Amino acid sequence: MPAAAQATSVKAGIAAWQKGDSARAVAIWRPLAEKGDQDAAFNLGQAYRLGRGVAADSGQAKRWFERAAKAGHLDSQVALGLLLFDSGARREALAWLSRAAERGEPRALLVVGTALFNGDDVPPDPVKGYAYVSRAAAQGLAPAKTTLAEMDQVLPVEQRRKGVAMALAAAKPVKAAAKPPAKAPAPAPVAVASASGAWRVQLGAFGSRSSAESLYGRLQGKLGSARAFYVPVGAMTRLQAGPFATRAEATAACARLAPQPCFAVAAK
Repeated sequence: MPAAAQATSVKAGIAAWQKGDSARAVAIWRPLAEKGDQDAAFNLGQAYRLGRGVAADSGQAKRWFERAAKAGHLDSQVALGLLLFDSGARREALAWLSRAAERGEPRALLVVGTALFNGDDVPPDPVKGYAYVSRAAAQGLAPAKTTLAEMDQVLPVEQRRKGVAMALAAAKPVKAAAKPPAKAPAPAPVAVASASGAWRVQLGAFGSRSSAESLYGRLQGKLGSARAFYVPVGAMTRLQAGPFATRAEATAACARLAPQPCFAVAAK
């Protein structure tokens, strides 16, 4: 198929998806993905992950994300990393997210940077972790800004300076994938909580519990199995969700919820 016609077909799939005809979108993308179109493979992976147009199948989602990720598709590398993170394969997840982070992708920078800072499933490197989160925050990612402010409270000034210098040296525009990614509009990725854990995400503080409950109602579809915690602090009510097994998992959940303000907190 000529490149121009192929690109048009991917867009036709997106148009069908936007109209709610997910099955038609999948029918358009599948042959293109099988012929090696990275955008079609990414979109097909999203369809399997979300169960739209096909039965939900994380194995098939992984297969298509991985196929495009290996070819250098940036969004697929991030999607694959977050999918693996959710399945508990954190080291493999961090390997893919690290590839995306090296290319400057802000969500990947935040998750990998937090893992490096805390030594979650990787050797601890707080300076590099600080540099990564700094780069994510510089791109406007709200959870990264919050995480960076928390790091500022515990990391010595000299190490922060080294991290900033590292971030400035590495800062560059995100490299484009082999083709500009043609993302299919889809619901935000779902945050997956552990049955138990010492971490939560904090989503805001409110003058009334009803306001906190209202926000949770709006975000519940994106929070998956994470349940709400309403924490009274004086006259305020903090909305938290979780639990998560590690801070890295909580940070990954925040990355998924962007641009909603969110940061990881230790459960008390």
